[in-house]
Amino acid sequence: MLSNKSKDTMPDIAVVNPLEKTNWNDLLLRSAGYSFFHTAQWAGTLAEAYGYQPLYLYENNDNTPAGLLPLMEVKSPLTGKRGVCLPFTDACEPIVKSDRQFNELWARAVSLGKERNWKYLEIRGGNQYLMEAPPFQVFWGHELDLRPGHEKLSQGLRNSTRRNIKKAYGEKLEINISTLPDTMKEFCRLNVMTRKEHGLPPQPDRFFRILQNLVIGRDMGFIVTASTGGQVIAANVYLHFGMEVIYKYGASDKRYQHLRANNLVMWEAIKHSCDRGFKKLQFGRTEPQHKGLMQFKDGWGAKPYKMLYYRYDLRGKTFRANDNAIPGKLKNIISKLPAPALKTAGRILYRHMG
Repeated sequence: MLSNKSKDTMPDIAVVNPLEKTNWNDLLLRSAGYSFFHTAQWAGTLAEAYGYQPLYLYENNDNTPAGLLPLMEVKSPLTGKRGVCLPFTDACEPIVKSDRQFNELWARAVSLGKERNWKYLEIRGGNQYLMEAPPFQVFWGHELDLRPGHEKLSQGLRNSTRRNIKKAYGEKLEINISTLPDTMKEFCRLNVMTRKEHGLPPQPDRFFRILQNLVIGRDMGFIVTASTGGQVIAANVYLHFGMEVIYKYGASDKRYQHLRANNLVMWEAIKHSCDRGFKKLQFGRTEPQHKGLMQFKDGWGAKPYKMLYYRYDLRGKTFRANDNAIPGKLKNIISKLPAPALKTAGRILYRHMG
């Protein structure tokens, strides 16, 4: 469990901003356990889109991260001031080699939080070091091993998934794999429709423009779309770094659900990722109650695993066990809002939700 080391006994853990280190991503590639979410591009996207301040705890060893706990300070008059690892991120595991290193980083994070008067400290990962602490939220992740190649992977698809792909091919949907800004605009249009259906405000268009500029346009991601009659009806956004691809955002027009475009978009992304030599695909997080989405992800032969988030109350000095999901009544209200009102809500509220 966690130690209570004093500041005097801590190793030399610096507070750094990855945006100020020109070789940050190269350093990550020399370490174990990195993901796209540790990169400077993701830090830059969150900082520019929402104004969050990067405060990454970093222990250097021979120009390699011996220890890393990425944190961002979220300041909001609505939801308070806190440290999060990291906002709007599926998971961001600490990069450490031992329990001792994690405890040292955690102690420094708690100390930093007290110095900066945070309400709480949230970490999205680290469950192997926090097994005695109650998680604040529980999600499911899915990981697909891409190394066998798509021909072999096709044999591991669930029968219903295979049928849906075959049906989509039969509908002669047009597939496009792109890194262009216009494709991101098409995704944003569909994203408003999908978020409305789920009773959630959409992410601001500004966020996706910045993601396009800093990530997709720099060959650290791609967008797969399916179209019929010249109209885009489904789109997924994928991010990648090193040998890993992450399915981060998906959106579609429900009116065309019967064409099974979502299945074809995912399969084409898997094929594309295999052809580019990536070794694994992460399907993002899923709330346990979303049985349909769980079933969709299970159908690709991906391995499910639990994603645990921990929230430490810095004033009460205890881990919180809770779930801050949006209430069903509020989701119902949001789902009835017109698209312009939804986009305004997302633009105003999103930065407070990180």
